[in-house]
Amino acid sequence: MLAYIAAGVFGFALLLDLFDSDLGAPDLFNWNTLLLIGLLCLALYLAGVGRAPGGGGGRWRGRRPGRG
Repeated sequence: MLAYIAAGVFGFALLLDLFDSDLGAPDLFNWNTLLLIGLLCLALYLAGVGRAPGGGGGRWRGRRPGRG
């Protein structure tokens, strides 16, 4: 989920850069701030924040069918 948020932030930053706009708040919506927010979301995603407890894949209990 955090990777999707980071992609959205990067996309929003790209649109602001392409249209050369700051939405009236140059200190809040500048390119560097949005870049850092996106990198923070990616770092949290890679660190494992926001994942399901137990590591996911918990629907297989015991032996998987077709495996010896």
